[in-house]
Amino acid sequence: MVIRAGYGDKMVELDLKGEVCPYTFVKTKLKLEELESGEELVILFDHAPAVENVPRSLKNEGHKIMGIEQPEDKLWKVKVRKA
Repeated sequence: MVIRAGYGDKMVELDLKGEVCPYTFVKTKLKLEELESGEELVILFDHAPAVENVPRSLKNEGHKIMGIEQPEDKLWKVKVRKA
């Protein structure tokens, strides 16, 4: 797992490549607990079910999904803003 802080406005990247559900959601939730409201987290997944499950669960908890992109085959980036 790689965590990288952004520059300027606070953004954190959480690399969950190689992780599977439900660990993808658990680790995302733990990382979000470290952030302040309004800060953004970019999560990298290579487990396709996580791309559906994690954003849905985060949205149900009140967080805002800012975007989902697929920069490569079998790699997704999910950007979320903490509520």
